[in-house]
Amino acid sequence: MDSGLRAAYIALMSAVPFIKMHGLGNDFVVLDARRKPLRCDEAQARRIADRHTGVGCDQLIILEPARDPRAHLFMAIRNADGGMVEACGNAARCIADLVMREDNSTSATIETAVGLVDAHAAGRRRVGVDMGEPATAWREIPLARECDTDHVPLALGPLSDPVATSMGNPHVTFFVSDLAAVEIASLGPKLEHDALFPQRANIGVAQILSASRLRLRVWERGAGLTKACGTGACAALVAAARRGLTGRQAEIVADGGTLDIEWRADNHVVMTGPVAVSFTGTLDPSLWR
Repeated sequence: MDSGLRAAYIALMSAVPFIKMHGLGNDFVVLDARRKPLRCDEAQARRIADRHTGVGCDQLIILEPARDPRAHLFMAIRNADGGMVEACGNAARCIADLVMREDNSTSATIETAVGLVDAHAAGRRRVGVDMGEPATAWREIPLARECDTDHVPLALGPLSDPVATSMGNPHVTFFVSDLAAVEIASLGPKLEHDALFPQRANIGVAQILSASRLRLRVWERGAGLTKACGTGACAALVAAARRGLTGRQAEIVADGGTLDIEWRADNHVVMTGPVAVSFTGTLDPSLWR
């Protein structure tokens, strides 16, 4: 074998397969480390997530063997900035869809850093996930100091008086009368890093359209302004219901499409929405240098 062919063969054997998926445009690069471990640090995640020199994604998802025997697998999540995060609702739907198609089943249990997520098939390429119970106490979100989480003392520009909620990760939701007039891309980074948030925060801005429908945009910590945010949609519905602005079930209209969110009587939040595979491929070994 000549040197050129040998180099090509080595590169091919070293390449790492991936699946590119998205939920309403919130996109993911999925790596399967269930059979062969993969070491992925912050720098590698940033290279893969780069939309110019990598594959491009909001989050990198690494599938690992489950720690909990009740789960099908463990889902590790890194944001586009390389940092680890606890939960991602749209990713949970996508990974549940993969598991259900692998097993030819209609349900799946995904393990995350904050616990188990039960999912079920909800029609053609639609998946529902039980996102668990929202946390509303200031220490649980967490906030840096005690305050009323229904009316958080935080303001910037046209945004003020948000509701703070944790869906396994910290969110604040601002309510405005005209979402289109808010420059979230300029306000989001400052609010994300406010001293009130020791773990930073996801910044949601919502406009109430009716008692069962609201429009939402989310600046995600470590990822920026995304097409959709599943945990952000759950947090927005909980926040709106706490304020009496909507009922406990509503359509959440994101830039990428619509999610159905229900805050059930048992205090669990269920999110239902579509999933899609964009393409598959292999990562060049240079991304792992």
